[in-house]
Amino acid sequence: MIDDVETDSQRPATAPAFVLAQLRRAIIAGELLPGQPLRQDALAERFGVSRVPLREAFKVLESEGQVVYTPHRGYKVATLSLTDLLEVYRIRELLEAEAVRVAIRRSADDVVAKLRAAAQEVETASAAGDLLTMTEANRRFHFLMVTAARMPRLEKLIQVLWDATETYRFVYYGDEGNRHRVENEHRRIIEAFADRDADQVITLLNEHRNHAVDALRTFLEH
Repeated sequence: MIDDVETDSQRPATAPAFVLAQLRRAIIAGELLPGQPLRQDALAERFGVSRVPLREAFKVLESEGQVVYTPHRGYKVATLSLTDLLEVYRIRELLEAEAVRVAIRRSADDVVAKLRAAAQEVETASAAGDLLTMTEANRRFHFLMVTAARMPRLEKLIQVLWDATETYRFVYYGDEGNRHRVENEHRRIIEAFADRDADQVITLLNEHRNHAVDALRTFLEH
């Protein structure tokens, strides 16, 4: 369970940014489930804001595909079909392969150390059963490679694709065996990146995604 609100020192500078951050965390943590209606009055009271910043946050999440709006019924958390998930992961495969190839050419030597640190954060959170922290650390791990490419437009496209499937990643981590698989795969990815073997990193990332899709297939077809 995540905290209902952040402390004042943690709050983003604006109300819409604060609400957006809180909604993202609630979706990622599975507190707001796929298909669940988003009740504006209840959420405004929970976050201590008016409905105006809440609606602004909904618009951002809608543009990212994390929530959907139906006239006369309001907003709800988006759901994905297996077809949707496969499409998102296929596009990620193409874009992340390009990011890796460029990153390995351009990246500084400290990227590998940062990857190891992020992977350790994933493992620590996994051992504690803290799935939200694990999900956030896993995202940092993967985006270290994307950011190292120094291609901000490409990074933004990949961010949108990640946002669309973040809640399903949380479901995947609910199984301890899946968490151990993720940890092992991260270690292999790091070693391939350290060797500057772009083809091997891409192969391992493809396997990494495919294992997640296979595990989620039953969930999405249920």
